[in-house]
Amino acid sequence: MKFPFKLPGFLRTEATWRGFQLLVGAVAIGLLIWRLQFSTRSICCGDFDGYYHIKWSRLLWESIRGHHFPPQFIWLPLTTLSPKDYVDHHLLFHIFQIPFTWFSDLRLGAKVAATVFASLAIFSCYWLLVRYQIRFVFVWLVALFACSAPFLYRINMAKAPPFAIIYLVIGIHLLFQRKYWPLLPLALAFTLTYDMFFALLAAAVIWTAVVGWADRKFAWQPLAFVIGGIAAGLIINPYFPHNLHLLYEHLKIKLTFNDFSTKVGNEWYPYETWEFIGNSFVACVSMLVGYIAFEPSERRRSHQPLFFLLFSTMLLVLTARWRRIAEYWPPFAVMFAAFSLQPWVTGSRSEIARMPADILEELKPFLDLHESTETTSARRRRELIGAMVAGVVLLLLALPLAGNLRATIKDIGDSEPPNHYKAGMDWVRANVPPGDIVFNTDWDDFPRLFYFDPTHRYVSGLDPTYLYDRNANLSQLYDRITLGKENDSAPLIRERFGARYVFTDNSDDHSDFFAHAMDSGWFDVVYEDKDCAILYIRDQKKESQPEPADKNGGDANDDTDRPAP
Repeated sequence: MKFPFKLPGFLRTEATWRGFQLLVGAVAIGLLIWRLQFSTRSICCGDFDGYYHIKWSRLLWESIRGHHFPPQFIWLPLTTLSPKDYVDHHLLFHIFQIPFTWFSDLRLGAKVAATVFASLAIFSCYWLLVRYQIRFVFVWLVALFACSAPFLYRINMAKAPPFAIIYLVIGIHLLFQRKYWPLLPLALAFTLTYDMFFALLAAAVIWTAVVGWADRKFAWQPLAFVIGGIAAGLIINPYFPHNLHLLYEHLKIKLTFNDFSTKVGNEWYPYETWEFIGNSFVACVSMLVGYIAFEPSERRRSHQPLFFLLFSTMLLVLTARWRRIAEYWPPFAVMFAAFSLQPWVTGSRSEIARMPADILEELKPFLDLHESTETTSARRRRELIGAMVAGVVLLLLALPLAGNLRATIKDIGDSEPPNHYKAGMDWVRANVPPGDIVFNTDWDDFPRLFYFDPTHRYVSGLDPTYLYDRNANLSQLYDRITLGKENDSAPLIRERFGARYVFTDNSDDHSDFFAHAMDSGWFDVVYEDKDCAILYIRDQKKESQPEPADKNGGDANDDTDRPAP
């Protein structure tokens, strides 16, 4: 490898230079992710799912130690995650998290795990660039950092997506090397870790198409091994066959270009156009650069750029529909630009290179002579110009990088504090009979409720579709109650959901529910703080009476059936 500047002696071999690049990249990635992750003391970010994941990993570890694996999931009995039908579709991810549950503080363990996994995901992309000798790799490292604010935000969540990126990068490397049989165990592990395993199947389909176009042959092995690994992961599974039903229900509801049949998380909705372009500007520019630099006429050398063109375009289209793909598309957009520009940067793309193979073979002695003379001043001049351009690009990337980091640090820092809901759930643990169902008015509060209080069961959690899948009528009733569209909700909560206690956050989303509850005469507030309120459904409805006390100084309302706090 030639360098446009003089390197220290110990870095002048290709192996040591690559090792240096990887070391610098690993340190930079680790420090950046650590800074972002610890912008908050809470388990990152936005949603509360990380609290469920780390708590369930801890329970998995306790079940393994107790020789009864997998443990029974009892916390959402009214949903398709009931004890009979529960499926852990992040099973291997939860097992990977187990060492981090050995921390005395589970919250800290989850944050360290998220830091490690997110760093490995970005490092895997960077490693692929180094492995294929992409020039000016430090520029591309900065581009990975600057590619998208949502990417930086979502990759820090204590969830499974980083493993999807890791598996995809490994799979892409195997495809490029045409080492197909390892795709089978990779697909198996991917399937047991996270339900984004379809992306690996898409990669195999795309690679088969690329090989068919460039080499004029059908490479069936990638498809066979990936499909075989996915099938094995679905069947060799402690939750088989319930996992197939859950997967089907997820696909049926989520993979739609129309309105969803039930309320889902914001991540399943698209970004506004200008918001999308603004917060992923570098990724968008990378796609544009990749499209311009890609040269389809050089068929025999276009395998890798063409693969990234098709794969990143697929992810771009999916991101335009579902914002949750924002944790996958941006780094692959950067890699698309890097692989498409590589022939231009190295000078291997020229009119001579476009000649037919038989003519190139005849001209080889003359080309070798040309190569030997070009390696002197012309090559040095070209490499120096390339280094100068790379420096300018680095300066241009500084602005979006700084903006993305500032925005992500702020967004992560705005997470709810680590003790959010803790006091309320401490009250529930101390005062509500163990095993009772607590009616939680927001499905996405469940992870924190489960984290702080695993001694009770809850109505809805992790995804609203789980309640909808089990009982669509009950799910619709739940929505009407929690949005304040049922004026007399207490009998419904008690009879249809089997709950006497209601947990509600103090957000505006449930202000109508709370107002109707207080007006109905059925509810008593038994606990309240700045974060949440806990209501008790009385045995008998309070009659509306004048506010003043009776002549003996007592309260005109009868509170005899309210439990003592």
